Amino acid sequence: MLVVLLLAGAANTAPLIAAKLLGTRLAWPLDGGVRLRDGRPLLGKSKSLRGVLVGIVFPGALAPAFGQPVEAGLAIGAAAMAGDLLSSFIKRRLGLSPSSQALGLDQIPESLLPAWIARGWIALSTIEIATIVATFFVAELMLSKLLYRLNLRDRPY
Repeated sequence: MLVVLLLAGAANTAPLIAAKLLGTRLAWPLDGGVRLRDGRPLLGKSKSLRGVLVGIVFPGALAPAFGQPVEAGLAIGAAAMAGDLLSSFIKRRLGLSPSSQALGLDQIPESLLPAWIARGWIALSTIEIATIVATFFVAELMLSKLLYRLNLRDRPY
């Protein structure tokens, strides 16, 4: 379970680090600035191609250090990014600004999807998946303040 938490956490932290290191370089908006009928962006300017790519590649690179195949890390990273993008899409539909807090919506998809995908490499029960989601939920809220202090997040949750 710890491996899934660490790889999902790496997937969610890598885009923040890349943004601080690279600034606006290679930060092409994933949605291309598209707005839907409601006048709101599809995902918002904080979701970039660079962020999604590093959110997938970084856990893939870390996976062997945890005794997992690269493809497991890539799959967990892709699932975490898919959860993050789903959250952003829903938040834009609700009229919430990028980086705003939506308790539960910001944590559950980003941890549930990777845990579910990880079942292909790690035998996880429903209880273990629920534990991963609950632990990720609490850890993200606690680490958010640290990431803010480290100037990696624009605002703490």
